[in-house]
This record gives sequence, C-alpha cells and structure tokens, in this order.
Amino acid sequence: MGSEDKKAGFRPRAVRPDVAGGAGESGRHRYLDGQLLIAMPVMGDPRFERSVIYLCAHSAEGAMGIIVNRPAGSIDFPGLLVQLEIIKETDQIKLPETAETLKVLKGGPVETGRGFVLHSSDFFIQDATLRIDHDICLTATVDILKAIAKGSGPKHAILALGYAGWAAGQLESEIQDNGWLHCDADPDLIFGNDVEEKYTRALRKIGIDPGMLSNEAGHA
Repeated sequence: MGSEDKKAGFRPRAVRPDVAGGAGESGRHRYLDGQLLIAMPVMGDPRFERSVIYLCAHSAEGAMGIIVNRPAGSIDFPGLLVQLEIIKETDQIKLPETAETLKVLKGGPVETGRGFVLHSSDFFIQDATLRIDHDICLTATVDILKAIAKGSGPKHAILALGYAGWAAGQLESEIQDNGWLHCDADPDLIFGNDVEEKYTRALRKIGIDPGMLSNEAGHA
C-alpha cells in the first residue's frame, strides 16, 4: 500500500467479482450470502468476540464478510472525507445529515487499510457495486464517498475498514463447531445507529436471550 493509501485509509478498488462468488447464478448453491453471522462464546477468537457479521460472499472457494457492530474508534466520516481531499476542512459543516452521521466501523482483520461501503440498494455504480441481495449492496471505490458527501449517495450506509475472510471450508467448519449462529439479514440492524446494541438485537432476532448463552449453545 502506498503512502497515499495510508493517509486516506481507503483504497479505491472495486470488489473483485471472483471474490464475490456470483450469488445470483442459477443452479449454484446459495450458501450464506446475504446472511448475518452471530459469534458464539465458544468462538474463542478475540477479533470476533460478540461480533455480528454481514456475509457479502460465500462459495466453495471461501467467504467474505463485514463486521457491522465494531466502531472504528476516533475515525469519523467527515474527517475521513477531509483526509481523502474530497472536501475541505471548512466544508464539514455543509455536509448533508447522511454524511455527518454515517458510521465508520472496523470491518474485520483483513486489509484494514481498505474501505468498504455497505449500503442500501437505491445507489449503484456500474462495474463497481456488488448487489448482494434485494436490499443491500457493497461498493469499495471512492466514488461512493463523493456521492455521499454531495447528498446523492444511498439512503442508508456504513463504512467499514477491513473485512473478515475465510478460506475454502473454514466458515463451514466454524459453524459446525458452534462458533457462529446465522440468520436472515436485517437492514434495520445493519444500518442502525445503536452499534453497541447490535449483538444483543441479533440474538433476540433469532429468539435467544443473551443472558442464557453458554459454550454449549447449539446451531440456529
């Protein structure tokens, strides 16, 4: 990664179609594309403790997802726009509300210097946006940040730095070992502002009382 990428914290590259796995291909097993993974206590990996992950791609070759409930600390979206020289520092007060309030999250431990925008399907850039399901898309180019700054971006979005990745068969093995539960995606939960409450909300969505969890929890 070059010095410009380090400064920006956002690498302007589109998601590779081969990584996406072609969720919509007829005759292909759906796997868990577009579902939520919910970490269980038995997971044992501190990088994913109490994580809720939106699976952007899952195929026989592996899986890729974005953690949607881990704040990126002191990084905020208006400040990131300034670092990328998309806007001037004095223009931060002119940003639309969607840009001012957009959450910046730690998307996972892989390629933490690269940015991914999960967003509602009302925004699409040809050859750059990956449509994951009817409601949610993924875009990893700077163009979407410029659109959000101008007020012409998606209605709902989160920016994640990095992603979670699994090799072929790895995610299936972790699920078999009770490391993850999974359920249908909930755009309300993915894009909600209550980041710290998403883990509890996700568990309750599938009928689990967080206080009753143990290392012997079964599958969803």
